[in-house]
Amino acid sequence: MKRNNLFRSFYMAAVLFTSSFAFTSCESSEETTPVATTGKGVYILNEGNFGTPNGSVSYYDKDTKQVTHNLFSRNNEDRPLGDVVQSMAMYGDRAFIVVNNSNKIEVVHPETFKSVGVVQDLKSPRYFVFQHNGRGYVTEWVNYGERGQVSVIDLNTYTVTGTIPVGYMPEQMLLSNGKLYVANSGDNTISIINTATNIVENTFQVSDGPSELVQDKDHHIWILSAGKVVYNDDWSAIDYTKTTPGALIKFNTISNGIAATYTLPSNQSIPKNLTINDTKDKLYYNYQGKTYAQPVAATGLSSEVVINRSFYGMEADHRTGNIYGSDNNNFSGDGTVFIYNDEGVKLHEFKAGIGPNSFVFN
Repeated sequence: MKRNNLFRSFYMAAVLFTSSFAFTSCESSEETTPVATTGKGVYILNEGNFGTPNGSVSYYDKDTKQVTHNLFSRNNEDRPLGDVVQSMAMYGDRAFIVVNNSNKIEVVHPETFKSVGVVQDLKSPRYFVFQHNGRGYVTEWVNYGERGQVSVIDLNTYTVTGTIPVGYMPEQMLLSNGKLYVANSGDNTISIINTATNIVENTFQVSDGPSELVQDKDHHIWILSAGKVVYNDDWSAIDYTKTTPGALIKFNTISNGIAATYTLPSNQSIPKNLTINDTKDKLYYNYQGKTYAQPVAATGLSSEVVINRSFYGMEADHRTGNIYGSDNNNFSGDGTVFIYNDEGVKLHEFKAGIGPNSFVFN
């Protein structure tokens, strides 16, 4: 349940994922003993099967190329991490793991992965960001057909101290100069929250289905809009006469306005997995079964294909510039992670858990 670009309702998302068999990762005796992470590595978020608490986190050591699975369960007396591990963010000596269908955020020490707290009673949480003042924010879908919200989290007590109404189905957020930009994927808006007051001070319209945000070297915010998928009355097929195409949008944080909108050529492919390279001058995203590279200085859509395939999840390593992509293998067992350099040459691949959807680099 990485992103709800194709199905615009909780009902259809549930049908999609509960139709998969609830497979679990194979565990050896070594995969049930406690383990610590060291060095510079990559955390892989494995969402697991929808409706089943078999989400997990794996760890890839970039020096040894060794992969450690089930970090949370192994270090917390075999306690399951939860149902649909959505995302993770690092804050000092803690990692905040958003578990979407379990309606919580698990807080762990990133090296030992031992639990240090839980933020509970959330409403379909999606993504988490933090300020360096002990405050965090999490997007929540709440309920289908209702406006979403951003909850304010006290990072010392792990409690919700307030909620901020935003648009429908809020996804990723980005903090810049005291402003929190929230992509509302269920409509066509970005909410701008003043973090000094925790009030939405502005809402601006973009193309349908904004869901992903990155910031470039010049402090422009890039927004990937997925478009709006419309089905016929019995949900048996997509109505392409009403479906809208996705777009890549450049937002100027100085003038506080849209600098450019690059609409993608087809409404029959949903763009996804927007990420930025280590020097923050080139974007990558998946579209029409390929991975495209987009220089931030370009004045139109680039046609450069860097990898001749797309991925379930994809991120660029902010230290090396390598591109990590995943295949969920139809949720029928462990997924696969692929590593490419910035020229699209495959360097390595390995198995992760069920439904690897994103990566966090340390």
